[in-house]
Formats: sequence, C-alpha cells, structure tokens
Amino acid sequence: MISKKFSSVAEAVADIPDGAIVMVGGFGASGSPIELLHALIDHGAKDLTVINNNTGNGEVGLAALIGNGQVSKMICSFPRSSQSRVFPRMYKEGKIELELVPQGTLAERIRAAGAGIPAFYTPTTVGTVLAQGKEDRKFDGRTYVMEPWLKADFALIKCEVADPLGNLTYNKTARNFSPIMCMAATTTIVQTGKLVTAGEIDPEHVITPGIFVNRVVEVTDPIHEDTLIAGAGRYP
Repeated sequence: MISKKFSSVAEAVADIPDGAIVMVGGFGASGSPIELLHALIDHGAKDLTVINNNTGNGEVGLAALIGNGQVSKMICSFPRSSQSRVFPRMYKEGKIELELVPQGTLAERIRAAGAGIPAFYTPTTVGTVLAQGKEDRKFDGRTYVMEPWLKADFALIKCEVADPLGNLTYNKTARNFSPIMCMAATTTIVQTGKLVTAGEIDPEHVITPGIFVNRVVEVTDPIHEDTLIAGAGRYP
C-alpha cells in the first residue's frame, strides 16, 4: 500500500505551476483549507484559475491569494458576500476575470467532470446573459442550455479525518463541494485535522475513497477563517 502522507503543506503544494486550474473546497468559511491556501501564497504560483463557491472573505485564505495577485480568473457562484473585500475591488479595477456560474450548475459541472461526462443540459440560465454564446436544445418542448464539465489540475481540500491511503471523512457541512472536487482534479491535496492509521476509519464512514486523493498532510488544530477575520487577520 502506497502512503500518500506529506510532511508539510509547503511540500504538498510545491509543484503547483503558474497557470494551473485549482479547485478550492469550502462554502464560505466552512471547510476552507486555510493552511494549504497560505502555503500556495508562500509558494508563489501565479496566473491561476480558481474554482470555488465564492471569492474568499476578509484578507486571509482565498481572498489573500487573490489579493496577492496570484489569481487571474475566478469561477464561482457568489463573487461578493458580507465579508468579501478583495475580489470586488480588484474586479472593478479590471485586475481579475470572473465566470459566474449558478450554484447548482457549478456543483453539477464539477460532478460531471468526476463522472467523465463532458457536458449536460440545464434550464437554469435560459433567457439570461449567462446563456449567451452557449448551445441550447429543446427537450419535451422546453429549452435547455448546454454546460461543460469543470476539471482542474489540482484540488485543495480540508477534511476532518484521513488515513495515509487518502480515505477521508468530513465535519458535517464542511463537506460541501469537497467530495466532487476530489473526483474532478488530476491531483487532489488534502489537509486533515487528524491522520489515523490505515483501517482505522470504518469503511461505511468513508466519504471520499483514497483512489481520488493524491496527497495528505496533517494539520492539527487548523485555523478557521472566521476566527482570523474576527481578529482582523491578514496574510501574508
């Protein structure tokens, strides 16, 4: 059995190149892999395309990665929320590109990539600007827009418990997009709050099987995004 354990977050992200497409797990602060994101900032890869539900909060984590000028394009559902400051400013200044995707469509595009489905049809954006330039077809008299899969070179994921083989469990709603992102990325990098021995996780409790995970690094007592924001934290 091949161990996927890495010794540090820096080592785990060290080969992410300029121009990579990176999926980032999390729904707002819930499940956000702060330590991996900060390691990516330190690593310095730039011109990244990032896929996430939103665009980060405060000046830490994903928002800090954007603020450091390392992201050229965001693909997301919620580019602005109550704590988002960095992305709205940079977007208005023309420093970053946005592809807006309805949340259900975003999830399905990611899931489709993991399932090997190159495209699907949905009625969600029919008649809106988001459908412009896209193929559409009628089924049972109703118009549907074709949406392509979303694949990534890397996925940065946070889980609660993992084993060295990459089997993962999550903390309740912190699961969110993470399982499908693990399936849709060529290389999945996971930070776990607790690393246990192989076989210690009940197979019935495994949410993401190790076949979809490439690297695991233990980050005990991980930072929570909301805690950093409440303390006016910023990175670097």
